[in-house]
Amino acid sequence: MSGYVAEFMDWVQAKNPGESEFLTAVEEMAESVTPVLDKHPQYRRARILERIVEPERVILFRAPWADDQGVIHVNRGYRVEMNSAIGPYAGGLRFHPTVCLGIVKFLAFEQVFRNSLTTLPMGGAHGGADFDPKGRTDDEVMRFCTSFMMGLYPHLGAHTDILGADIGVGNREIGYLFGAYKKLRNEFAGVLTGKGPAWSGSLIRPEATGYGAVYFAAEMLATRGETLEGKTCLVSGAGRIAQYTIEKIIDLGGKALSFSDARGYVFDPAGIDRVKLAFIMDLRNQRREDVRTYCEKFPEASYFPLDGDQPFNLLWNHKAHCAFPAATQHEINAVDATNLIKNGVQVVSEGATMPTSPDAVQVLLENRILYGPAKAASVGGAAVAGLEMAQNSMRYSWSREEVDNKLHGIMKNIHKACLEASETYGVPGNYVSGADIAGFVRVADAMMDQGLFG
Repeated sequence: MSGYVAEFMDWVQAKNPGESEFLTAVEEMAESVTPVLDKHPQYRRARILERIVEPERVILFRAPWADDQGVIHVNRGYRVEMNSAIGPYAGGLRFHPTVCLGIVKFLAFEQVFRNSLTTLPMGGAHGGADFDPKGRTDDEVMRFCTSFMMGLYPHLGAHTDILGADIGVGNREIGYLFGAYKKLRNEFAGVLTGKGPAWSGSLIRPEATGYGAVYFAAEMLATRGETLEGKTCLVSGAGRIAQYTIEKIIDLGGKALSFSDARGYVFDPAGIDRVKLAFIMDLRNQRREDVRTYCEKFPEASYFPLDGDQPFNLLWNHKAHCAFPAATQHEINAVDATNLIKNGVQVVSEGATMPTSPDAVQVLLENRILYGPAKAASVGGAAVAGLEMAQNSMRYSWSREEVDNKLHGIMKNIHKACLEASETYGVPGNYVSGADIAGFVRVADAMMDQGLFG
Protein backbone atom coordinates (compact mmCIF):
# COMPACT_ATOMS: atom_id res chain seq x y z
CA MET A 1 0.00 0.00 0.00
CA SER A 2 1.43 3.39 -1.01
CA GLY A 3 1.90 6.14 1.59
CA TYR A 4 -0.87 8.22 0.02
CA VAL A 5 -3.35 5.33 0.07
CA ALA A 6 -2.39 4.42 3.65
CA GLU A 7 -3.05 8.00 4.81
CA PHE A 8 -6.27 8.07 2.81
CA MET A 9 -7.47 4.82 4.41
CA ASP A 10 -6.68 6.12 7.92
CA TRP A 11 -8.86 9.13 7.12
CA VAL A 12 -11.70 6.97 5.72
CA GLN A 13 -11.61 4.57 8.68
CA ALA A 14 -11.76 7.42 11.17
CA LYS A 15 -14.86 8.80 9.46
CA ASN A 16 -16.60 5.43 8.95
CA PRO A 17 -15.86 3.27 12.03
CA GLY A 18 -17.23 -0.26 12.04
CA GLU A 19 -18.41 -0.18 8.41
CA SER A 20 -16.27 -3.16 7.38
CA GLU A 21 -17.88 -3.90 4.00
CA PHE A 22 -17.63 -0.28 2.91
CA LEU A 23 -14.03 0.05 4.13
CA THR A 24 -12.97 -3.17 2.34
CA ALA A 25 -14.48 -1.97 -0.94
CA VAL A 26 -12.84 1.46 -0.64
CA GLU A 27 -9.43 -0.02 0.15
CA GLU A 28 -9.56 -2.43 -2.80
CA MET A 29 -10.51 0.38 -5.18
CA ALA A 30 -7.89 2.78 -3.78
CA GLU A 31 -5.12 0.21 -4.17
CA SER A 32 -6.24 -0.64 -7.72
CA VAL A 33 -6.25 2.99 -8.87
CA THR A 34 -2.91 3.94 -7.29
CA PRO A 35 -1.16 3.72 -10.72
CA VAL A 36 -3.80 6.09 -12.11
CA LEU A 37 -3.21 8.60 -9.32
CA ASP A 38 0.55 8.36 -9.86
CA LYS A 39 0.18 8.97 -13.59
CA HIS A 40 -2.41 11.75 -13.24
CA PRO A 41 -1.51 13.91 -10.21
CA GLN A 42 -4.40 16.27 -11.05
CA TYR A 43 -6.73 13.70 -9.49
CA ARG A 44 -4.87 14.02 -6.19
CA ARG A 45 -4.83 17.80 -6.34
CA ALA A 46 -8.59 17.81 -6.93
CA ARG A 47 -9.05 15.34 -4.02
CA ILE A 48 -11.06 13.05 -6.28
CA LEU A 49 -10.48 10.00 -4.08
CA GLU A 50 -11.59 11.83 -0.96
CA ARG A 51 -14.69 13.18 -2.71
CA ILE A 52 -15.68 9.94 -4.42
CA VAL A 53 -15.97 8.02 -1.12
CA GLU A 54 -18.27 10.62 0.46
CA PRO A 55 -21.96 10.26 -0.47
CA GLU A 56 -23.49 13.29 -2.10
CA ARG A 57 -26.56 12.70 0.04
CA VAL A 58 -27.72 10.21 2.68
CA ILE A 59 -31.45 9.85 3.32
CA LEU A 60 -32.58 8.05 6.49
CA PHE A 61 -36.23 7.80 7.51
CA ARG A 62 -38.70 5.72 9.52
CA ALA A 63 -41.20 3.42 7.81
CA PRO A 64 -44.04 2.46 10.20
CA TRP A 65 -46.62 -0.12 9.10
CA ALA A 66 -49.28 -2.38 10.59
CA ASP A 67 -49.41 -6.16 10.16
CA ASP A 68 -52.58 -8.16 9.52
CA GLN A 69 -53.27 -8.34 13.27
CA GLY A 70 -53.04 -4.57 13.60
CA VAL A 71 -49.67 -4.65 15.39
CA ILE A 72 -47.54 -1.64 14.47
CA HIS A 73 -43.94 -2.15 13.39
CA VAL A 74 -41.29 0.50 12.76
CA ASN A 75 -38.49 -0.12 10.27
CA ARG A 76 -35.69 2.12 9.12
CA GLY A 77 -35.34 3.13 5.48
CA TYR A 78 -32.16 4.24 3.73
CA ARG A 79 -31.07 5.75 0.43
CA VAL A 80 -27.43 6.64 -0.18
CA GLU A 81 -27.08 8.83 -3.27
CA MET A 82 -23.37 8.32 -3.80
CA ASN A 83 -22.37 10.00 -7.06
CA SER A 84 -24.18 11.69 -9.95
CA ALA A 85 -21.21 12.80 -12.07
CA ILE A 86 -22.20 10.75 -15.13
CA GLY A 87 -25.98 10.61 -14.73
CA PRO A 88 -28.92 10.48 -12.33
CA TYR A 89 -28.53 8.23 -9.31
CA ALA A 90 -29.46 4.62 -10.09
CA GLY A 91 -29.23 1.50 -7.97
CA GLY A 92 -31.15 -1.17 -6.13
CA LEU A 93 -33.16 -1.52 -2.96
CA ARG A 94 -32.52 -4.30 -0.44
CA PHE A 95 -35.14 -5.41 2.09
CA HIS A 96 -33.43 -7.63 4.66
CA PRO A 97 -32.97 -7.61 8.47
CA THR A 98 -29.20 -7.07 8.07
CA VAL A 99 -29.60 -3.79 6.18
CA CYS A 100 -27.80 -0.90 7.89
CA LEU A 101 -26.11 2.29 6.80
CA GLY A 102 -22.68 0.67 6.35
CA ILE A 103 -24.08 -2.05 4.07
CA VAL A 104 -26.01 0.47 1.99
CA LYS A 105 -22.95 2.73 1.64
CA PHE A 106 -20.90 -0.25 0.47
CA LEU A 107 -23.53 -1.19 -2.12
CA ALA A 108 -23.90 2.42 -3.31
CA PHE A 109 -20.12 2.83 -3.62
CA GLU A 110 -19.81 -0.33 -5.71
CA GLN A 111 -22.79 0.73 -7.84
CA VAL A 112 -21.01 3.92 -8.91
CA PHE A 113 -18.31 1.94 -10.72
CA ARG A 114 -20.59 -0.84 -11.96
CA ASN A 115 -22.83 1.73 -13.61
CA SER A 116 -19.81 3.60 -14.96
CA LEU A 117 -18.57 0.43 -16.68
CA THR A 118 -21.81 0.09 -18.65
CA THR A 119 -21.00 3.48 -20.32
CA LEU A 120 -24.70 4.33 -19.89
CA PRO A 121 -25.55 7.69 -18.25
CA MET A 122 -26.17 6.42 -14.71
CA GLY A 123 -24.76 7.61 -11.41
CA GLY A 124 -24.57 5.33 -8.39
CA ALA A 125 -26.88 4.85 -5.41
CA HIS A 126 -28.39 2.14 -3.25
CA GLY A 127 -31.02 1.86 -0.58
CA GLY A 128 -33.23 -0.42 1.41
CA ALA A 129 -34.71 -1.19 4.80
CA ASP A 130 -34.26 -3.60 7.70
CA PHE A 131 -37.63 -5.12 6.78
CA ASP A 132 -37.90 -8.85 6.03
CA PRO A 133 -40.59 -9.65 3.43
CA LYS A 134 -40.20 -13.40 4.01
CA GLY A 135 -43.25 -14.86 5.70
CA ARG A 136 -45.26 -11.66 5.27
CA THR A 137 -48.57 -11.61 3.44
CA ASP A 138 -49.05 -9.61 0.26
CA ASP A 139 -51.13 -7.06 2.19
CA GLU A 140 -48.39 -6.63 4.80
CA VAL A 141 -45.73 -6.17 2.13
CA MET A 142 -47.94 -3.65 0.32
CA ARG A 143 -48.45 -1.63 3.51
CA PHE A 144 -44.73 -1.59 4.19
CA CYS A 145 -43.85 -0.62 0.60
CA THR A 146 -46.37 2.22 0.71
CA SER A 147 -44.89 3.52 3.97
CA PHE A 148 -41.36 3.19 2.60
CA MET A 149 -42.26 5.10 -0.56
CA MET A 150 -43.94 7.85 1.46
CA GLY A 151 -40.59 8.45 3.15
CA LEU A 152 -38.52 8.39 -0.03
CA TYR A 153 -40.62 9.70 -2.93
CA PRO A 154 -39.67 13.42 -2.61
CA HIS A 155 -36.09 12.45 -3.49
CA LEU A 156 -36.92 10.37 -6.60
CA GLY A 157 -37.42 11.25 -10.24
CA ALA A 158 -36.65 9.98 -13.73
CA HIS A 159 -33.83 12.57 -13.94
CA THR A 160 -32.88 12.46 -10.24
CA ASP A 161 -32.84 8.98 -8.68
CA ILE A 162 -34.14 5.67 -10.06
CA LEU A 163 -34.68 2.61 -7.86
CA GLY A 164 -34.07 -1.03 -8.81
CA ALA A 165 -34.36 -4.49 -7.30
CA ASP A 166 -31.96 -6.30 -4.99
CA ILE A 167 -32.26 -8.94 -2.23
CA GLY A 168 -35.82 -9.06 -0.85
CA VAL A 169 -37.17 -6.78 -3.56
CA GLY A 170 -38.75 -8.69 -6.43
CA ASN A 171 -41.63 -8.19 -8.85
CA ARG A 172 -44.17 -7.94 -6.02
CA GLU A 173 -42.28 -5.26 -4.13
CA ILE A 174 -41.41 -3.26 -7.26
CA GLY A 175 -45.10 -3.28 -8.22
CA TYR A 176 -46.28 -2.04 -4.83
CA LEU A 177 -43.56 0.63 -4.68
CA PHE A 178 -44.41 1.87 -8.16
CA GLY A 179 -48.12 1.96 -7.39
CA ALA A 180 -47.47 4.04 -4.26
CA TYR A 181 -45.19 6.44 -6.14
CA LYS A 182 -47.73 6.88 -8.94
CA LYS A 183 -50.45 7.72 -6.43
CA LEU A 184 -48.29 10.10 -4.39
CA ARG A 185 -46.91 12.03 -7.38
CA ASN A 186 -49.84 11.66 -9.78
CA GLU A 187 -47.49 10.75 -12.61
CA PHE A 188 -46.41 7.66 -14.54
CA ALA A 189 -42.65 8.02 -14.61
CA GLY A 190 -39.68 5.68 -14.94
CA VAL A 191 -38.53 5.94 -11.34
CA LEU A 192 -38.16 2.18 -10.84
CA THR A 193 -36.54 -0.49 -12.96
CA GLY A 194 -37.50 -4.15 -12.94
CA LYS A 195 -41.12 -3.29 -13.69
CA GLY A 196 -43.46 -5.74 -15.39
CA PRO A 197 -43.28 -5.66 -19.22
CA ALA A 198 -46.99 -4.78 -19.35
CA TRP A 199 -46.33 -1.52 -17.49
CA SER A 200 -43.15 -0.17 -19.10
CA GLY A 201 -40.64 -2.74 -17.87
CA SER A 202 -37.93 -4.18 -20.10
CA LEU A 203 -37.70 -7.68 -21.49
CA ILE A 204 -34.56 -9.60 -20.42
CA ARG A 205 -34.44 -7.71 -17.10
CA PRO A 206 -34.84 -10.87 -14.94
CA GLU A 207 -32.29 -12.74 -17.05
CA ALA A 208 -29.75 -9.95 -17.37
CA THR A 209 -27.31 -10.62 -14.50
CA GLY A 210 -27.03 -14.34 -15.26
CA TYR A 211 -26.75 -13.79 -19.00
CA GLY A 212 -24.15 -11.07 -18.48
CA ALA A 213 -21.91 -13.25 -16.30
CA VAL A 214 -21.84 -15.90 -19.03
CA TYR A 215 -21.20 -13.36 -21.78
CA PHE A 216 -18.28 -12.00 -19.74
CA ALA A 217 -16.86 -15.50 -19.27
CA ALA A 218 -17.10 -16.10 -23.01
CA GLU A 219 -15.13 -12.89 -23.67
CA MET A 220 -12.43 -13.94 -21.20
CA LEU A 221 -12.14 -17.34 -22.88
CA ALA A 222 -11.86 -15.66 -26.28
CA THR A 223 -8.59 -14.02 -25.15
CA ARG A 224 -7.14 -17.55 -25.14
CA GLY A 225 -8.77 -18.57 -28.39
CA GLU A 226 -11.46 -20.67 -26.71
CA THR A 227 -15.27 -20.66 -26.43
CA LEU A 228 -17.84 -22.08 -24.00
CA GLU A 229 -18.74 -24.80 -26.50
CA GLY A 230 -18.32 -28.15 -24.73
CA LYS A 231 -17.13 -26.61 -21.46
CA THR A 232 -18.39 -28.06 -18.17
CA CYS A 233 -19.56 -25.46 -15.65
CA LEU A 234 -20.18 -25.38 -11.90
CA VAL A 235 -22.99 -23.01 -10.89
CA SER A 236 -24.03 -22.15 -7.33
CA GLY A 237 -27.40 -20.80 -6.26
CA ALA A 238 -30.89 -21.66 -7.45
CA GLY A 239 -32.43 -18.22 -7.76
CA ARG A 240 -32.90 -15.98 -10.74
CA ILE A 241 -29.20 -15.33 -11.36
CA ALA A 242 -28.28 -19.02 -11.22
CA GLN A 243 -31.23 -20.09 -13.36
CA TYR A 244 -30.43 -17.69 -16.17
CA THR A 245 -26.71 -18.39 -15.89
CA ILE A 246 -27.53 -22.02 -16.63
CA GLU A 247 -29.84 -21.00 -19.50
CA LYS A 248 -27.15 -18.92 -21.22
CA ILE A 249 -24.52 -21.63 -20.67
CA ILE A 250 -26.84 -23.98 -22.58
CA ASP A 251 -27.35 -21.33 -25.30
CA LEU A 252 -23.58 -21.03 -25.83
CA GLY A 253 -22.99 -24.80 -25.95
CA GLY A 254 -21.69 -25.38 -22.43
CA LYS A 255 -22.88 -27.90 -19.85
CA ALA A 256 -23.93 -26.82 -16.35
CA LEU A 257 -23.39 -29.51 -13.72
CA SER A 258 -24.67 -28.04 -10.45
CA PHE A 259 -26.95 -25.69 -8.55
CA SER A 260 -27.58 -25.12 -4.84
CA ASP A 261 -29.62 -23.62 -2.04
CA ALA A 262 -28.85 -22.77 1.58
CA ARG A 263 -29.15 -26.41 2.67
CA GLY A 264 -27.05 -28.18 0.04
CA TYR A 265 -26.28 -28.63 -3.62
CA VAL A 266 -27.09 -30.91 -6.55
CA PHE A 267 -24.43 -32.32 -8.87
CA ASP A 268 -25.69 -33.76 -12.15
CA PRO A 269 -22.85 -35.38 -14.15
CA ALA A 270 -25.14 -35.72 -17.18
CA GLY A 271 -25.56 -31.96 -17.30
CA ILE A 272 -28.62 -29.73 -16.94
CA ASP A 273 -30.52 -29.48 -20.23
CA ARG A 274 -33.54 -27.28 -21.03
CA VAL A 275 -36.03 -29.84 -19.71
CA LYS A 276 -34.16 -30.08 -16.40
CA LEU A 277 -33.82 -26.30 -16.20
CA ALA A 278 -37.57 -25.90 -16.64
CA PHE A 279 -38.03 -28.32 -13.73
CA ILE A 280 -35.61 -26.27 -11.58
CA MET A 281 -37.49 -23.06 -12.38
CA ASP A 282 -40.82 -24.63 -11.43
CA LEU A 283 -39.27 -26.19 -8.32
CA ARG A 284 -37.85 -22.91 -7.06
CA ASN A 285 -40.14 -20.22 -8.47
CA GLN A 286 -43.53 -21.89 -8.11
CA ARG A 287 -43.32 -24.82 -5.69
CA ARG A 288 -40.49 -23.25 -3.61
CA GLU A 289 -39.09 -26.66 -2.64
CA ASP A 290 -35.55 -27.70 -1.66
CA VAL A 291 -33.14 -28.51 -4.47
CA ARG A 292 -32.93 -32.13 -3.29
CA THR A 293 -36.33 -32.73 -4.95
CA TYR A 294 -34.47 -32.54 -8.29
CA CYS A 295 -32.78 -35.88 -7.52
CA GLU A 296 -36.15 -37.61 -7.12
CA LYS A 297 -37.01 -36.59 -10.68
CA PHE A 298 -33.53 -37.15 -12.12
CA PRO A 299 -31.91 -40.00 -10.12
CA GLU A 300 -28.60 -39.78 -12.00
CA ALA A 301 -27.95 -36.60 -9.98
CA SER A 302 -26.60 -36.55 -6.42
CA TYR A 303 -27.51 -34.28 -3.51
CA PHE A 304 -24.89 -33.11 -0.99
CA PRO A 305 -26.11 -31.46 2.23
CA LEU A 306 -24.31 -28.38 3.51
CA ASP A 307 -21.78 -29.14 6.23
CA GLY A 308 -21.15 -26.01 8.27
CA ASP A 309 -18.07 -27.56 9.90
CA GLN A 310 -16.40 -28.22 6.55
CA PRO A 311 -13.50 -25.80 5.85
CA PHE A 312 -14.47 -25.65 2.18
CA ASN A 313 -17.53 -25.86 -0.07
CA LEU A 314 -17.83 -29.28 -1.71
CA LEU A 315 -19.61 -27.77 -4.70
CA TRP A 316 -16.30 -26.24 -5.83
CA ASN A 317 -14.45 -29.58 -5.55
CA HIS A 318 -15.64 -31.19 -8.80
CA LYS A 319 -13.82 -31.33 -12.11
CA ALA A 320 -14.98 -28.61 -14.50
CA HIS A 321 -13.74 -25.93 -16.88
CA CYS A 322 -15.69 -22.92 -15.56
CA ALA A 323 -17.23 -21.75 -12.27
CA PHE A 324 -20.12 -19.31 -11.88
CA PRO A 325 -20.71 -18.35 -8.21
CA ALA A 326 -24.27 -17.00 -8.22
CA ALA A 327 -25.45 -17.56 -4.65
CA THR A 328 -24.09 -15.42 -1.84
CA GLN A 329 -21.21 -13.41 -0.38
CA HIS A 330 -17.85 -15.13 0.27
CA GLU A 331 -19.01 -18.58 -0.88
CA ILE A 332 -15.53 -19.24 -2.31
CA ASN A 333 -12.67 -19.13 0.20
CA ALA A 334 -8.96 -19.73 -0.37
CA VAL A 335 -9.34 -23.51 0.01
CA ASP A 336 -12.21 -23.52 -2.48
CA ALA A 337 -10.11 -21.48 -4.93
CA THR A 338 -7.30 -24.01 -4.60
CA ASN A 339 -9.77 -26.86 -5.21
CA LEU A 340 -11.12 -25.14 -8.32
CA ILE A 341 -7.62 -24.85 -9.75
CA LYS A 342 -6.80 -28.47 -8.82
CA ASN A 343 -9.92 -29.63 -10.65
CA GLY A 344 -9.07 -27.84 -13.88
CA VAL A 345 -11.21 -24.71 -13.69
CA GLN A 346 -9.91 -22.02 -16.06
CA VAL A 347 -12.61 -19.36 -15.60
CA VAL A 348 -14.45 -17.88 -12.62
CA SER A 349 -17.17 -15.37 -13.51
CA GLU A 350 -19.16 -13.87 -10.65
CA GLY A 351 -22.92 -13.40 -10.80
CA ALA A 352 -23.45 -12.82 -7.08
CA THR A 353 -22.15 -9.82 -5.14
CA MET A 354 -18.65 -10.45 -3.69
CA PRO A 355 -18.93 -14.28 -3.71
CA THR A 356 -15.14 -14.70 -3.61
CA SER A 357 -13.23 -13.78 -0.45
CA PRO A 358 -10.18 -11.48 -0.81
CA ASP A 359 -7.71 -14.29 -0.04
CA ALA A 360 -9.43 -16.51 -2.62
CA VAL A 361 -9.18 -13.74 -5.21
CA GLN A 362 -5.45 -13.59 -4.56
CA VAL A 363 -5.14 -17.36 -5.14
CA LEU A 364 -7.00 -17.08 -8.45
CA LEU A 365 -4.92 -14.14 -9.66
CA GLU A 366 -1.61 -15.73 -8.66
CA ASN A 367 -2.53 -18.81 -10.69
CA ARG A 368 -3.57 -16.74 -13.73
CA ILE A 369 -7.15 -17.95 -13.67
CA LEU A 370 -9.50 -15.90 -15.85
CA TYR A 371 -11.34 -14.21 -12.99
CA GLY A 372 -14.26 -11.87 -13.70
CA PRO A 373 -15.11 -9.90 -10.54
CA ALA A 374 -18.73 -9.06 -9.79
CA LYS A 375 -18.29 -5.34 -10.45
CA ALA A 376 -17.64 -6.26 -14.10
CA ALA A 377 -19.12 -9.73 -14.70
CA SER A 378 -22.43 -9.16 -12.88
CA VAL A 379 -23.16 -5.74 -14.38
CA GLY A 380 -25.75 -7.19 -16.77
CA GLY A 381 -28.58 -6.31 -14.38
CA ALA A 382 -27.43 -2.68 -14.13
CA ALA A 383 -27.00 -2.54 -17.90
CA VAL A 384 -30.55 -3.64 -18.64
CA ALA A 385 -31.84 -1.34 -15.90
CA GLY A 386 -30.20 1.45 -17.92
CA LEU A 387 -31.81 0.12 -21.09
CA GLU A 388 -35.19 0.10 -19.29
CA MET A 389 -34.62 3.75 -18.37
CA ALA A 390 -33.91 4.53 -22.04
CA GLN A 391 -37.07 2.76 -23.18
CA ASN A 392 -39.12 4.64 -20.57
CA SER A 393 -37.71 7.96 -21.80
CA MET A 394 -38.70 7.10 -25.36
CA ARG A 395 -42.08 5.61 -24.39
CA TYR A 396 -41.01 2.61 -26.46
CA SER A 397 -40.19 -1.08 -25.93
CA TRP A 398 -37.49 -3.13 -27.63
CA SER A 399 -37.96 -6.80 -28.48
CA ARG A 400 -36.36 -9.58 -26.47
CA GLU A 401 -33.76 -10.10 -29.19
CA GLU A 402 -32.93 -6.39 -29.34
CA VAL A 403 -32.38 -6.13 -25.58
CA ASP A 404 -30.31 -9.33 -25.48
CA ASN A 405 -28.13 -8.10 -28.35
CA LYS A 406 -27.63 -4.75 -26.62
CA LEU A 407 -26.74 -6.54 -23.37
CA HIS A 408 -24.25 -8.76 -25.21
CA GLY A 409 -22.65 -5.69 -26.78
CA ILE A 410 -22.41 -3.91 -23.42
CA MET A 411 -20.74 -6.92 -21.78
CA LYS A 412 -18.25 -7.15 -24.66
CA ASN A 413 -17.43 -3.45 -24.22
CA ILE A 414 -17.05 -3.85 -20.44
CA HIS A 415 -14.64 -6.72 -20.99
CA LYS A 416 -12.67 -4.67 -23.51
CA ALA A 417 -12.52 -1.65 -21.16
CA CYS A 418 -11.28 -3.79 -18.24
CA LEU A 419 -8.66 -5.53 -20.37
CA GLU A 420 -7.37 -2.28 -21.90
CA ALA A 421 -7.21 -0.54 -18.50
CA SER A 422 -5.27 -3.44 -16.98
CA GLU A 423 -2.76 -3.33 -19.86
CA THR A 424 -2.42 0.48 -19.79
CA TYR A 425 -1.60 0.54 -16.08
CA GLY A 426 0.79 -2.41 -15.93
CA VAL A 427 -1.39 -5.27 -14.68
CA PRO A 428 -2.34 -7.09 -17.92
CA GLY A 429 -5.09 -9.68 -17.54
CA ASN A 430 -6.02 -8.54 -14.02
CA TYR A 431 -9.75 -7.89 -14.38
CA VAL A 432 -10.06 -6.76 -10.75
CA SER A 433 -7.72 -3.82 -11.25
CA GLY A 434 -8.97 -3.30 -14.79
CA ALA A 435 -12.60 -2.96 -13.66
CA ASP A 436 -11.68 -0.60 -10.81
CA ILE A 437 -9.54 1.58 -13.06
CA ALA A 438 -11.94 1.73 -16.02
CA GLY A 439 -14.90 2.57 -13.77
CA PHE A 440 -12.94 5.10 -11.71
CA VAL A 441 -11.42 7.04 -14.61
CA ARG A 442 -14.77 7.74 -16.27
CA VAL A 443 -16.29 9.05 -13.04
CA ALA A 444 -13.14 10.98 -12.07
CA ASP A 445 -12.93 12.71 -15.44
CA ALA A 446 -16.59 13.75 -15.21
CA MET A 447 -16.00 15.13 -11.72
CA MET A 448 -12.97 17.06 -12.95
CA ASP A 449 -14.95 18.54 -15.83
CA GLN A 450 -17.74 19.65 -13.50
CA GLY A 451 -15.49 21.44 -11.01
CA LEU A 452 -15.59 21.36 -7.24
CA PHE A 453 -19.19 20.20 -7.05
CA GLY A 454 -18.97 17.59 -9.80
